[in-house]
Amino acid sequence: MEELAKRHCVPCHGGTPRLTGANLTWMASQLPDWQLVGEKKIRRTYRFPDFASGLAFVNAVGAIAEAEGHHPDVLLAWGKVEVELWTHAIDGLSESDFILAAKIDLVPRPASPAG
Repeated sequence: MEELAKRHCVPCHGGTPRLTGANLTWMASQLPDWQLVGEKKIRRTYRFPDFASGLAFVNAVGAIAEAEGHHPDVLLAWGKVEVELWTHAIDGLSESDFILAAKIDLVPRPASPAG
């Protein structure tokens, strides 16, 4: 994961092929906490002890997304944040999705509540 996090997202204008097969499987194996959704998206839910901690996390994710020029879908609720990534221009997953996911995983966060 740390090797992915050191890289930068590359803009996709629709000419980039989607990750499939062994390439997709390998990339997904680098981020075991992320769920592969129909081979087109990756998703992860982060847990927080309160709303304010989740909001701070969302703001940090937003700053990373802006810096990388690659933007996830983010759902903030009390005690959790769900992040979903895919490359809209190719309606599937690109390497940039996994790079951004690895960077998001490095955002510090408080210990999650029990359960």
